[in-house]
Amino acid sequence: MKKLRIAQIAPLWLTVPPKKYGGIERVVAFLCDELVKMGHQVTLFAAPGSKTKAKLVSVFPTPLLEAGMSWNNPMWNLRNLSKAYEVVNNGPFDIVHTHLDIWSLFFNNLSKVPTVLTMHNPLRRNNADANLNDRVRLFSEESRKLNMVFISQSAQKLAGIKFPKARVVYNGINLDHFKFHPKGGSHYVWIARVNKHKGIENAIAAAEKTGNKLLLAGRLDPSQRQYFNEKIKPRLNSRIKYVGELSEAQLSDFYGPAKALLYPIEWEEPFGLVVTESMACGTPVIAYRRGSMPELITHGQNGFVVDNMKQMLAAMKKIDSIDRQAVRKQVEDNFSKEIMARSYEKLYYDILSR
Repeated sequence: MKKLRIAQIAPLWLTVPPKKYGGIERVVAFLCDELVKMGHQVTLFAAPGSKTKAKLVSVFPTPLLEAGMSWNNPMWNLRNLSKAYEVVNNGPFDIVHTHLDIWSLFFNNLSKVPTVLTMHNPLRRNNADANLNDRVRLFSEESRKLNMVFISQSAQKLAGIKFPKARVVYNGINLDHFKFHPKGGSHYVWIARVNKHKGIENAIAAAEKTGNKLLLAGRLDPSQRQYFNEKIKPRLNSRIKYVGELSEAQLSDFYGPAKALLYPIEWEEPFGLVVTESMACGTPVIAYRRGSMPELITHGQNGFVVDNMKQMLAAMKKIDSIDRQAVRKQVEDNFSKEIMARSYEKLYYDILSR
């Protein structure tokens, strides 16, 4: 097969990969580096300071969050897209792969080079770019043309729009960054952005009811500081501790020694990198049955998928029955960066053969 010339377009909020939090940026970093290793010629349109084996093109002097840019301001991400398509149209490129959600829809028809769009967020969401009705209408109008990729079957189903050319490609992680721990300790962990929807209060409640030690970690955005101060901080003590945001290098030592990751989320999570990261260390996961959780967790094998607090408490009592070696193997067989990159490569070739 001939090697491809690929344009990858990432959001500009953070570097690729991010220094700490940033799931999309981490996945894009893995994908670009793996594609280059496979012999493809990759140009990455991303924030300056990104560390990549691809050729880097940046349209703004700093990552947008460092510049104090509001999440509600799409201007520089739109500029990033326009610059990418300008470069692509002056070619030669074989494929464009964008990770910029609905903003991509205004550009993908402006080039003869086919576009792949990975939806990292739920399609049906209100946010800065458009209200829900506008989002659904725009995606529906473009649905027959789009080479859409969802990161779980759940995300594809919940989109509620038929995309005839849609695929599911699961996110992948770098297994080398996660050390296998054959034996867990006596405490539990929770990690995510600090946010009610991520289940932090449920995890605390489970620890309070069982008397177990719980370590909480994750990014605390300024918009969530009041929530944290009112709802979380008063419940912290010698057994339940918040350790802040961790870098990727710190994650292995966070997950590995834990008995399990508690992930009682309250939203339809499209994927959940933290679940695969925890399992890569051999640490099983107990999660609420929301979003992609039943796809990532095989009940009774690498954790438990539960429906309520009562079932979560029962699962915590059974967690030592899980074989941690089997937990690690499930990630090796399904959620590595190499598997993800090969899946995207196959998709690119399939599109070009059509």
